[in-house]
Amino acid sequence: MDLPKPEPKNGEILVKIHVAGLNPVDYKVLTGGHNKWVYPFVPGLDGAGEVEAVGEEVTDFKIGDRVFYHGDHTKPGVFAEYAVTTALTAGKIPDGMDFAAAAALPCAGLTAYQALTRKVNTKHMNWVLIHGGAGGVGGFALQIAKNLGLNVITTCSKENESYVRSLGADEVIDYKSEDVTERVMTITKSLGVDFILNTVSKESAEEDLNRLAYNGHLISIVDLPDLTGFNPYRKAVSIHSLALGGAHSSKNDLQRKDLRVMAEELADLTVSGKVDPMISKVLPFSALKEGLRELTTRHARGKILVRIIP
Repeated sequence: MDLPKPEPKNGEILVKIHVAGLNPVDYKVLTGGHNKWVYPFVPGLDGAGEVEAVGEEVTDFKIGDRVFYHGDHTKPGVFAEYAVTTALTAGKIPDGMDFAAAAALPCAGLTAYQALTRKVNTKHMNWVLIHGGAGGVGGFALQIAKNLGLNVITTCSKENESYVRSLGADEVIDYKSEDVTERVMTITKSLGVDFILNTVSKESAEEDLNRLAYNGHLISIVDLPDLTGFNPYRKAVSIHSLALGGAHSSKNDLQRKDLRVMAEELADLTVSGKVDPMISKVLPFSALKEGLRELTTRHARGKILVRIIP
C-alpha cells in the first residue's frame, strides 16, 4: 500500500527507515489495535535510519544524521520507508555501529537496561535470576547484569544452554525438566536471589516471590503477581512494573529524554563489545509477517530484524 510521506511537526524528525526491529509487542498490539489509531495504520516500534527532515524547534538533529529509537505505539510506526518520531526520544547511532545493530537495541535492550539501571540499585546485589535468557529482553538483561558484576542465573530450554552461557550466564536452569525454585535455592545456599526479571507470565512471577532473598526485587514485564496470601514485608521485597513505552506519555521532558540517554548508553556498550545485539536473522521487508509469526511461538532466539531499504 502506498501512503503519503509523513511530515514532521514541531519537535519531531522524519526518519528514512533502513532497518526495523521486531518485538512481541508488535504482534500483540496488532491483534487488538488501539483506539488512537487512524487507519490505514503503519505499526512497528523499533527503527534505525537517517534523518530526512526536521520539524520546527529541533536543534539537536540535522538532515543526514543516523538515528535509532523506540517509538510510541499509539502513533504510526517504522514498518515503512519513512516514519516520524519525537526528536527528544531518538538517539544518535555512534560511529562503528550499523543500522541493523542499532535497530536490534531499543525495545528489548532498553527494557532490560531500564530494569537494571533505573529501577533497582544493584550495588550490593550478588545473585540475580533472569528468565528467558535466550530471548530478546532476557539476553540483553543477562549481558547487562554481567557488565554490572552480578552473578547470573537464567532459565531456558536445554538446546539454548550453550548460547546463554556464551552471553555470560553463570548458572542455567532447564525450566522444562528442572524445578526452578529448588535449583535457585541450591545455587544461592537457600538465601534466594537479590533480583528477578520475569519475562514469562503472572503465574511464574508468583512463583518468583518464593525465590527472592531478603530485600529482593522482582520486576515483571508481563503481569504483576497476585499477592493474595503473600506478605511482602516478611522479606521486605519490592515488586516493580515496567512499561518502557510509557515514557512517551509523560509530561516530563527529562523522563521522555531518558529514552535517548539509555539508548545511547546501551549503544556505547554495544560498540565497545560489552553487549552483543544478538541478531539472529535479518529478513527482507516482504518477510515481515513471517518474522512476526516466528515471535508468536515464544521460542525465537535473540533479535529478528527486517531490512526496509535493500
